[in-house]
Amino acid sequence: MKKLALFLSILFISQPSFSADQTIEMLNKLGKEHMVYSQKIVNVEVGDSVIWKSTTKGHNVEFIKGGVPEGVEKFKSKINQDVQYKFEIPGIYAYWCTPHKGMGMIGFVVVGNNKSNLEAIKKIKYLGKSKKIAKELINSL
Repeated sequence: MKKLALFLSILFISQPSFSADQTIEMLNKLGKEHMVYSQKIVNVEVGDSVIWKSTTKGHNVEFIKGGVPEGVEKFKSKINQDVQYKFEIPGIYAYWCTPHKGMGMIGFVVVGNNKSNLEAIKKIKYLGKSKKIAKELINSL
């Protein structure tokens, strides 16, 4: 019984930061950054959801054209509203806040630790400050 408890403890401690539903806040300010998501990269498994909370007004979530796995439909939330998306297809999902994409308000969701569409993510035409931030995020994937 002790061996089983030890095994389960090690199993849960050693798991990467994957969990069921994750919450990302849409913010005007976080530390020294302005117009930002509370997490820039999250990892989830197929079937998990991400909830974007409209913590401060004026933000939304839009999947970037060419920045999602094949078979994923267009997704764009309304401004000032919480939104949830259930991820059914593995790969990297690039998204931004429509009004603040040029200010660098972007993020990535990696589903199933699958990075098979990384080259497509690199080819996206990011705007303004998003170019620099996207490059940093891509290098950290």
